[in-house]
Amino acid sequence: MKQFMIKNALVLTGGAMQGLGMGLFLFPNSIPSGGAGGIAILLNYWFGISDGLALWIVNFSMLLLGVNYFGKRFVLWTIVGITMTSVSIEFFEQSVSVPDQNLMVDLILGSVFLGTGIGMLMRQEVSNGGVGVVALIIASGREILPGKPLFYINCLVFLITAMIIDWKIILLAFASQWISTKLVDYVCNLTFHQAYTLGWRKKP
Repeated sequence: MKQFMIKNALVLTGGAMQGLGMGLFLFPNSIPSGGAGGIAILLNYWFGISDGLALWIVNFSMLLLGVNYFGKRFVLWTIVGITMTSVSIEFFEQSVSVPDQNLMVDLILGSVFLGTGIGMLMRQEVSNGGVGVVALIIASGREILPGKPLFYINCLVFLITAMIIDWKIILLAFASQWISTKLVDYVCNLTFHQAYTLGWRKKP
């Protein structure tokens, strides 16, 4: 029970850290936090869906694809994480304001909180959801590391988002990915590719 409570607290904290980075710093500047974040920004742009709800919809939809590959326990923990992330995004967007926001400061701070949150989730062998689940399915089917398919999927989403909203978004998105990935490496104390292999194996 103690281990369960500790894991639950860390997953909730990791999800909240992601939500803080997205809702307070990245999303107000339309900077995608990843493939799912890019799709969420597009849903907000096209349909006016709030960023938090849009991100939850994207993440949950992706998880439905992964339940048969990674098992119910993995999916349930991931749902806890992504739900906390979405709730945090809603809270920070609606209740907290940062005076005199600066784009570069927001980019750095948002990416730091994002990477720290993802790193905390990965330490608990929990996915942060989104298109990472699709990348893991592709990697599992082809017996390759998920880093390359994840990179290509994110690039495609960034490109589409940039074409529709603003071309500078793709540069900001890549910068955010670089910073947040460094933080993931630091928190997990592993290489980039190793961080993506934690507990993400196809269920027997």
